[in-house]
Amino acid sequence: MASSRDRQRKLARAKLDRQLARRAAGLRRKRRVQAGLGGALALVLIGLGAFWAFGGFDKEPVNTATDVCVWTPQEPGVNVDAQDVGLPSATDVPTFGTRDMNLTTNQGNVTVELDLATAPCGGASLAYLAGKNFYDNTKCHEITTEGAVHCGDPKGTNLGGPTYTFSNENVPTNAPTPSPSASPAPGTPATYPAGTVALYPNPPGANGSQFLIFFKDFTPTTEPAYAIVGKVTTGLDVVEKMGKISTVDDGNGNKVKPSTDITIQSLTVGAVKSDPSDNPVPPSPANPSATPSATAPPTGAPSGTPSNAS
Repeated sequence: MASSRDRQRKLARAKLDRQLARRAAGLRRKRRVQAGLGGALALVLIGLGAFWAFGGFDKEPVNTATDVCVWTPQEPGVNVDAQDVGLPSATDVPTFGTRDMNLTTNQGNVTVELDLATAPCGGASLAYLAGKNFYDNTKCHEITTEGAVHCGDPKGTNLGGPTYTFSNENVPTNAPTPSPSASPAPGTPATYPAGTVALYPNPPGANGSQFLIFFKDFTPTTEPAYAIVGKVTTGLDVVEKMGKISTVDDGNGNKVKPSTDITIQSLTVGAVKSDPSDNPVPPSPANPSATPSATAPPTGAPSGTPSNAS
């Protein structure tokens, strides 16, 4: 009997030992898990602290850059005379000061002061195209009845230009009231004085690469259509000499083609002169709403009108 009781006690003790061992093992596992979680939590807290210290919880910065100019790409194939040169920057555009545009031509050299305060996009486009050598070895294909040399169209069709356009930004608003004589009143300042450089809107009604250099005063009898970008500072005599070249038929019944080539051998645009007081320019007030027709050239366009030159 004693042997049987001893055996039962041993079995019970062994069972208890196994239970205690399992409990101890469970406690050890629990402590390891807790220790692991504590370590992970500590790492997370350290990481969050570093993230906060380096501004990770600061408010997301707002991109304050806005597009100064809107360049509108042309659909492929719409204008076969357009040349793909990409797009200028829409944000990195100087909006004050001036830049010198230097034309080396077979008739002489001309320097134009571009006014970036009133025509930042016109100035940016001219500088961009000059950087692409767009104007080099191109001809000024018309001498207009308005008294301007028409340049900037490599194709010489009035349709040539880059594969982008942009809107007017500095069109004069002082158009005189039309009169039966179609002449401005005596003493009225010219809308486009001699030496004015203005963009020629490339149909279907937006600016591209073409520009006019006026060699004599011009005042339209209707609303002006040309956006002024600057003025000639040196070489006006060269432009006047160009204006005296006789004209011939351009092949479309318009006597506007120079009988002697006027070739732009190179056109460059210099750095921004950032202090406006260094180079004051008396521009005409801007009129962004004055945009040429989308279906026809502007009133008084160079093409289709006989030249006064003989």
